[in-house]
Amino acid sequence: MTLEELYRTMAREMGPQPWLKPGTPWAETPVEIMLGAILVQNTNWRNVEPSLIKLKAQTGFEPAKLRAYTPETLMPVIRSSGFYRRKSTAILDLADWLGQANDDLAVLKRRDGASLRADLLGITGIGNETADYILMYTLDHGTFMVDTYARRLFTWLGATMPKTYPAFQKKVMGQLNFGLVDYQEFHALIDEFGKRVKGDADFAQSFLAGQHLRI
Repeated sequence: MTLEELYRTMAREMGPQPWLKPGTPWAETPVEIMLGAILVQNTNWRNVEPSLIKLKAQTGFEPAKLRAYTPETLMPVIRSSGFYRRKSTAILDLADWLGQANDDLAVLKRRDGASLRADLLGITGIGNETADYILMYTLDHGTFMVDTYARRLFTWLGATMPKTYPAFQKKVMGQLNFGLVDYQEFHALIDEFGKRVKGDADFAQSFLAGQHLRI
């Protein structure tokens, strides 16, 4: 199957997926989504939630209020998320970056996705996956996220993919003509599949068993 056939098959079998959107029960604002993307690195969401609750109470997720913090004053607020020294620096640098656009996401959304991505990757503590998540779910630039679930699925489907994140992503996106919503949905489908299908035995019983990805 082609990549698009994989996407359509997953969408048909699994149905529409929920994903983070501002104003939903999962996230009230785009900035909350950005902060969550940083805080969830190397931990699970249970550890992130207490940090977000404290951040909301103290800042309302307003970048200007975040900029009033120092790493030393922010670290106790996000301690439950772990790696709090590095994450506090990343959050404050992100808040400074947003301030360069007067905290106006509409201004940022009008910029080229590649330049936004380069800016985000320039923030210590934000890597490829986090940058792409922020781009796709807060700044309206569709992309393919190369996470653990994607790598595992493509391996099950017999696709030999590049080891580096950029090369894997380039190979996938070179074969897709997706808009933002399809990229968001594809990512959500892959991650939900990965949460349900945890090993080889599970995959052998799944609706994708016996399929081969042509890429």
